[in-house]
Amino acid sequence: MLGDLKSKKLIVAKGALFGLCLLTSALALWLQNPSLVTALLLAILAWSSARLYYFLFYVLQTYVDPSLKYSGLWAMLRQVLKRR
Repeated sequence: MLGDLKSKKLIVAKGALFGLCLLTSALALWLQNPSLVTALLLAILAWSSARLYYFLFYVLQTYVDPSLKYSGLWAMLRQVLKRR
């Protein structure tokens, strides 16, 4: 298993790569159907994905249950399934 990323420069680079992936995929999808509706739907998709991630990794832990600590979506799913 890989250790935690500690380098601030690498953390920023990782974020920039995620942003590049987002922009590249949104552009590719928009180019397949270049319309205002497609652009709006892509913007809503990006915004709502970011809000969901914030909800899952900050809001639940801070306001619902402080014991909800997980490193990613798969870890969260495993923890939820273990509790049931």
